[in-house]
Amino acid sequence: MRSLSNVQLGTLGGTVCSVWNSFDWSNLAYTALMAVIGASVSYFTSRLLQGRRRKR
Repeated sequence: MRSLSNVQLGTLGGTVCSVWNSFDWSNLAYTALMAVIGASVSYFTSRLLQGRRRKR
């Protein structure tokens, strides 16, 4: 395994810090919650439609 040089490690650390600082955590949590709700609605709708198709 190749180790990182000090310059590469410093660049990586600076990049991580700048990206970390740019996140708006409240929007991230809201987006994750909306994704969970959307996936749940999609799943239950497909199950409902699948059940109706079998009854015919």
